[in-house]
Amino acid sequence: MNLSALTRDLLKFRDERNWAQFHTLRNLIVSLNLEAAELLELTQWKSDAQMSELSSEALRDECADVLLYLLLIADKAGIDLEDAARSKLEKNAAKYPVEKSYGSSRKYTQLED
Repeated sequence: MNLSALTRDLLKFRDERNWAQFHTLRNLIVSLNLEAAELLELTQWKSDAQMSELSSEALRDECADVLLYLLLIADKAGIDLEDAARSKLEKNAAKYPVEKSYGSSRKYTQLED
């Protein structure tokens, strides 16, 4: 399934429940961040070793919630997410050329010339 089909299914789900009235851009952005916090909460107080014990279903569900809210935001804002992601990847490739950024966690402004 592609993002467009998934968005159509999501909008149908939303509209069948008359929830669009609650989906202002602001509310959707807030909701996305709340879901991202729930994703983060799964890792709270866990060591890297304990992360392997993380419930794959819980992780999957929280990742899905984040994606679904992101799709709603993009729809509301008129953003083609696939195009935006490709464009951002190109920008990042220019900011982080392999020869300067390979193996480095530095921000592009700190990469040596």
